[in-house]
Amino acid sequence: MRTNLLLLLFSITSICSYSQVVITNTNFSLGTTGRIGVGLAPNGEGNMWKPLNLSGQGSLGGRMEQNDYIDILPAVHFAPKLNGKDSTNVTFQMRLGMYTANGQFIGNVSSRSNGGLTFILPEAFVEARNIMGSKWSAWVGSRFRRYDDIHISDYFYFDDHSAQGFGVSHKNTELTMLMPASADSTNVYPYNYEVTVAGATNPAIRQRMVWIGEHSIILKNNNVIKLLGEFHHVAANAAAASKNYQADNGWVAGIKYNTPFKTKLPGSFNQLSVRYGAGIANGGDNGNTFTWATYGAPDAEGKYTNAYSVTAVEHFLLNLSPKFCLNGYGVFTKSKGGSASTHTAEYFNGNQFYNQKTDFVVGFRSFYYVTKWLHLIEEVHYAVRKDGDNPEASMWKFSFAPTLVPLGKKDPWSRPHIRLVCTVAHYNDYARDHNYSPYLQVNQKSWGTYLGVKTEWWLF
Repeated sequence: MRTNLLLLLFSITSICSYSQVVITNTNFSLGTTGRIGVGLAPNGEGNMWKPLNLSGQGSLGGRMEQNDYIDILPAVHFAPKLNGKDSTNVTFQMRLGMYTANGQFIGNVSSRSNGGLTFILPEAFVEARNIMGSKWSAWVGSRFRRYDDIHISDYFYFDDHSAQGFGVSHKNTELTMLMPASADSTNVYPYNYEVTVAGATNPAIRQRMVWIGEHSIILKNNNVIKLLGEFHHVAANAAAASKNYQADNGWVAGIKYNTPFKTKLPGSFNQLSVRYGAGIANGGDNGNTFTWATYGAPDAEGKYTNAYSVTAVEHFLLNLSPKFCLNGYGVFTKSKGGSASTHTAEYFNGNQFYNQKTDFVVGFRSFYYVTKWLHLIEEVHYAVRKDGDNPEASMWKFSFAPTLVPLGKKDPWSRPHIRLVCTVAHYNDYARDHNYSPYLQVNQKSWGTYLGVKTEWWLF
């Protein structure tokens, strides 16, 4: 009896072993991106180093003075073998991000003494591409699903769909469903309210559902037109802090046109996009472009029926000669919340929020290739921010950054960079007097300065 039982267990184990998928070509990769360095403000109070850009615009206006951050990207890639034939390419990837709003966080500092080191996990997903050799792909998890960006300002415009969800694609068509949510007490969009769970009261967010459809049309000469459509829905909730939150909706429509340019060196292009979001899909703000980051205050019924946002982006790169390259951009955004007010209105938590804003930023970065490994980078930016009925806050900013490029390539995308950064900004009177910059919140001056040594990298 005992012998028969052992034979049965051995047989079951053998069957299970041979029924599993055999994994071949297993590879592990470790990528990293980031910016770190040191800097000071020569004319600042106590030489305090703070970003110079206008408040509410994030890195729009250039990011030469950006605070430190580091991303680590471990990933496993493999191709299963079924019936002796290679098939789907599968990837599992994570991203661990580290940053702080208080300057340096590496070296002889601690998270406690530094005001709070933040760890985030913005990516953890599985993606299967070209399933069984077909044109179908699928993914599920949380990922940085985004495409073209204005690298000067780290601005992923038009189609940044970074959130938790799932999606499928076939050739040039992608369908996605996102469910962005947060339990953070800061920067919570939209509908920040309190809920009680197990006797504890915590800030939370009403989870929404976002359905997204994208289709790219490939034209002659590699020109591409991309069409975007989104529908957003948030369910009613009557149990939050004894308030009755109604169901609400929103939608997005957009078009983007990418065209390559023929220049002395390859890689030149022009990108133009327009996106319109209505209702609860009228985000974003502060340098983010998430349509689900609803802007403004609700109407008297607690809804965003009449809210809207329109954003237009122009971005180009011209590799004009073996010695010179020019990269430029322009961003215009006008947004209004659900309230009829053009200035401030009451949010769900009783605070007064701006219900209308206009952003306009234009900037240029030039590269002069002294040698393959020494590049001279120059930047100029002009930024305007108008909140509600306030006067305009504006800024001019100029940067000069002699840069070492260890890979020795005359290419604007070659990394890592080691830069000596010299930046000066000039603010108008309204921006200066109302502290419209992290720098101005410490130093109420017409001129802001930054001097530092920074590195920027992406290694995959």
